[in-house]
Amino acid sequence: MAIDPHQLPEDPGALRQMVMSLLEEVETKDRRLQQLQHWVEQLLRARYGPRRERVSENQLFLFAVALVSAGRAAATEPASPAAPEKAPGGAGKQKGHGRGALPKSLRRQRVVHDLAEGQRQCPQCQGDLKRIGEEVSERLEYVPASLVVIQEACQKYACPKGCTVVTAGKPTAPVEKGLPGPGLLAQVAVSKYGDHLPLHRQEEIFRRQGVELSRQTMCDWMRACADLVSPLYELMKQQVLGSKALQTDDTPVPVLDPELPRTRTGRIWTYVGDDQHPYTVYDYTPTRSRDGPEEFRGYLQADAYSGYDHFYKQAERGIVEVACWAHARRKFFEAQSSDLMRSMVMLAYVRLLYDVEREADERKLNGEARRALRQEKSQRILDDIHAYLEQEQPRVLPKSPEGEAIAYTLSNWKALTRYCDDGDLEIDNNGAERSLRGVAVGRKNWMFYGSDHGGRTAAVLTSLIATAKRFALDPFAYLRDIFERISDHPQHRLAELLPDQWKAGRPSPAPY
Repeated sequence: MAIDPHQLPEDPGALRQMVMSLLEEVETKDRRLQQLQHWVEQLLRARYGPRRERVSENQLFLFAVALVSAGRAAATEPASPAAPEKAPGGAGKQKGHGRGALPKSLRRQRVVHDLAEGQRQCPQCQGDLKRIGEEVSERLEYVPASLVVIQEACQKYACPKGCTVVTAGKPTAPVEKGLPGPGLLAQVAVSKYGDHLPLHRQEEIFRRQGVELSRQTMCDWMRACADLVSPLYELMKQQVLGSKALQTDDTPVPVLDPELPRTRTGRIWTYVGDDQHPYTVYDYTPTRSRDGPEEFRGYLQADAYSGYDHFYKQAERGIVEVACWAHARRKFFEAQSSDLMRSMVMLAYVRLLYDVEREADERKLNGEARRALRQEKSQRILDDIHAYLEQEQPRVLPKSPEGEAIAYTLSNWKALTRYCDDGDLEIDNNGAERSLRGVAVGRKNWMFYGSDHGGRTAAVLTSLIATAKRFALDPFAYLRDIFERISDHPQHRLAELLPDQWKAGRPSPAPY
């Protein structure tokens, strides 16, 4: 603001007070400007920049050297983030660039190319040539998908004396008195919820094949399929909630509301089970006002969503919080523009933690061996991180990006270090975040859910498709078989239709 020199106080004390007030105002505006610049940088990166949080290996190495020289050489030297040296002469394992062999499961169609009759004579002696073998090469061809009309003829029999008439029965249809067969339903479901192809685009594809299938009709089919497999979905959800360690996360989805002039925000939640309960289950809620996975007891790994805090404190619920180092790292990564030195030191520290996890993966350690390795190496790194953050916290502004990153890490420190006490726990929540990637891609294509029922349908069918992919199954073959059999399948043997047990019963499924 402009100050009239004639209105300045003559009292030195009052003048000093005015100067201090102006300096404080300037400092406040500088902090606000720095915060706004940080937000603009994050928005520009989200809009135009790379998604991956990559840091230069050489830059990380400089800060790692400082950490090692400070007294951690013996403990952290094997886990140094320096780039691995290449084997001399290029003897290291390299990825080939040649064309891979085509899968043996694909149907082969043999085409023979032979010489004409006039070409089967020797040009020198004019004798007949004899066949001595062949050269076989393979070429991959595409045969467009086709729709087939299945005519089901139920034979009728009658008593010659007119006593009775008997008609042969037929299997239960997935959609009662409906047009689609299980294969068509599986194709629509996988295309939308697995390959993120909206129904209006599928409508155009079917139209090119001469069949009119409206998007509303296919939407009704998907809801009927979700209702059909709901018992299997509930069983899968029950299995996931029996996990010792459960990863969870959520993402917003727009939902149409007839009472509003615009869409409202619903939520898709993901539950990723452990190795003993290897299922990925999705749940839909109209809002985010929820307490998390009900009926779960064990280690719950999630981000620092405040909605979980109150039941972490309820001992009777038996839920133990496990935080995510990827979320903590992201805050320091985003703070590089405001405090490069401290951010890079923390990124180097976190890299050392992940190097320990990489070593455990390469050695294929079980839970107990992984816990011992973490106690030997990771715990020392964590102690150094905690000491460093406590040392630097008073030196940064609490509202600065770096100050908020330090406060976030220290306030969640117990949950962040809990993974060291149990080898069955993960260092981060990336498994749950990866499971939501398909939802994030899909909502750019189908744009919104038509209703809360549509959200429920998406959660059920996406759960089956995602878990099938987790077991390297063809989701189309799996859903087609499930839609065909589940209506007549005994309830007490429903577990046989879970993806892992279904795969065990079909070690080599025939190609469709």
